[in-house]
Amino acid sequence: MLAQIRMRCQQLTNPVFEKPEQLVAWMGAIQAQAYDMAKWAIGLRLQNGSLAAVNEALNDGKILRTHLMRPTWHWVAAEDIRWMVALSADRIRAANDSYGKSRHLPISPALYSRVNDLLGQMLEGGNALTKQEIALRLKQAGIETDHAETTRFLLQAETRGLICSGPDQSGKPTYAWMDDRVPPKPELSRSETIARLALRYFQSHSPASLADFVWWSGLSLREARQAIGEIDSFLIHETSLGTEWFIHQEAQQSTCLHKSFREMRLLPPFDEYLISYKERSHVLNPIHQSKAFNSWGTFYPVILYEGQIIGTWQKQTTRKNNDIDLEFFPGTSRPSEKQIHQAIEQYQQFRSEK
Repeated sequence: MLAQIRMRCQQLTNPVFEKPEQLVAWMGAIQAQAYDMAKWAIGLRLQNGSLAAVNEALNDGKILRTHLMRPTWHWVAAEDIRWMVALSADRIRAANDSYGKSRHLPISPALYSRVNDLLGQMLEGGNALTKQEIALRLKQAGIETDHAETTRFLLQAETRGLICSGPDQSGKPTYAWMDDRVPPKPELSRSETIARLALRYFQSHSPASLADFVWWSGLSLREARQAIGEIDSFLIHETSLGTEWFIHQEAQQSTCLHKSFREMRLLPPFDEYLISYKERSHVLNPIHQSKAFNSWGTFYPVILYEGQIIGTWQKQTTRKNNDIDLEFFPGTSRPSEKQIHQAIEQYQQFRSEK
């Protein structure tokens, strides 16, 4: 039952949304580490999702990509980016500073401020530049940076709400000035934002535990408890195997088994179905865990069937026909050849509609 409800909440069975921005808003945020494959994480969860539709939403600024929460790259709806960035900002800046100190590469507040001013000069007015182009312009302004330093400058500017993702440039991600992409909005209180984040998480990720929400959100245990308390009227509490589960009431209302639950899915690396929970053994046998993700936090493309992770996959881009290689874990249920073909066709159809 847990996997069945999760797949429905995560829009992996019987998806209800047509537009990328609707889906991303529903999910709260979608991890977007591997840029091209992260677009598939959206398309997979849409009715008739296509790469063209995802690219259009990204280029039009309806969905944006920035660092949030743990922190890492996430897709977020334009309407949500400001309050989500504000909620994560202190944590991300602390992690950014800690990284620099650990490598004896501190960046002074004055230098951050100067770079922020330069970014404004580069990007304001609807301009968009790749990371490499920004580094070159910083160099021309007398600021020599390596890859890591450029990342730190951009990360700090993101947390200030100055920059976010821009339109793709020849398939590459860019940065743009936030005010050009998203009109300023009144700020919400901290209690309002953590409650809003909790509501988005449990409507789209139920059933989940307190530990799961803490992991996904990056909130402290105290604030996570507070957030769940704020939305308790929307949640059903169930306890099994020593864990208290929180289930959004709308998720619990429909428990029929939709036929698409038995369909095979090719999930991208870092997909929300695995990465957004601290405890993953309910959908992935621990003996296969190292094949699905490693101890350094790299998550691989995996195969989903009947709610369980049953293998891994990869695309062979060196081949002219762009084949998909599948590797099923021993001892797991295997889909029919028809189901395998349909899953591969779904992914290839998404990629072909550019």
